[in-house]
Amino acid sequence: MEPEEEEDNNDLNDNLHLHLLSLSTTTTQPPPLRRPICPNCSRPGPVCLCHALPTQPISTTAQIIIVHHPHEARHKLSTTPVLTRCLANATAIVTRRLRHGLSPLLDQSPPAIYLFPSSPDSSPAVTLSHLRHRPFDNHPSVVIAFDATWKHAREMVRASEGFMSGFATRVCLGFDESTAGGSIYDSELVLRKEPFRGCVTTMEAVARTLAVVEPNGPEIEDRLVGVLREMVRLQAGFLKPIKPRPKLANNKGTAQKKMVAVGADEKSESS
Repeated sequence: MEPEEEEDNNDLNDNLHLHLLSLSTTTTQPPPLRRPICPNCSRPGPVCLCHALPTQPISTTAQIIIVHHPHEARHKLSTTPVLTRCLANATAIVTRRLRHGLSPLLDQSPPAIYLFPSSPDSSPAVTLSHLRHRPFDNHPSVVIAFDATWKHAREMVRASEGFMSGFATRVCLGFDESTAGGSIYDSELVLRKEPFRGCVTTMEAVARTLAVVEPNGPEIEDRLVGVLREMVRLQAGFLKPIKPRPKLANNKGTAQKKMVAVGADEKSESS
C-alpha cells in the first residue's frame, strides 16, 4: 500500500471513530433527578407529613400488626408507613399470608382480633360495637389489620386464617354493599375508590378500632384521622381525582333504541 493511501485510510478511520463517539455522547441521556425524600417520614418533599405527625409516637396498650401485601407496600398512597410512624406499638409485616416464624409475638398465640368484614363462606365475625361493651381488661392485646386491595386482602385473610384460628377473632366495622364509599379518600378526595359503604383505609380501620379498645381511644382516633386528612389534603394538589367509571350501555338495548329512533325519523318524513 502506498503511504498516501495508508494515511487516507487512517484519516478515514479516525473520522469514523469520532463520528461514532459523537453519536454515543449525544444519545446518552443523563439519569433523571429523583425527588428529594424526607428522611423522617419517607415521603417526597412537597407532601412531607412531618408537621402533622405526633412529636412522639402514640403509645397504646394493644400491639398493632399490619399485614402488608408486597404490591401495596410499593403503593405511594398506602397508609401503613404513616400509621407505623404514628403509633409506638405498630409493626408492619410484608407478606401474603401469616404463618409461624414471621412474628415472635403472634407465634405466642396472644388474644387478638383481626379486622375484616365477614362473608357467607368465612368465619363468623363480631362487630366493633360488640367490643365496646367489654371491660378494658378483657380487650384483645393484639390488633391485626390487612393492608392490600380488597381482592388481595380477601386472599390474604383466607390464607392466614388457619394460622390465626387458635387465638384471633374476626371483627368487622360494618359495611353496606348497596352504597359506595365511606372512606376519607371518598368523602374528601376520590384518590382510591372503596367498593362499599363502610369500607375504609387501613389507617381509618385501626383508628376506629383503637377508639374502642384503648382507654383513651377517642383521642387516639382523632389524632390518627387528623394525620390522614392532612395526607389526603397534600396529595390532592398532585393527583387528579378518580372519576366514577361510566357504565357501558347494553349493546342490544342500544341497537333497539337506534331502531326506534330511525323508525320515528321515517314516520316524521312520511308525514
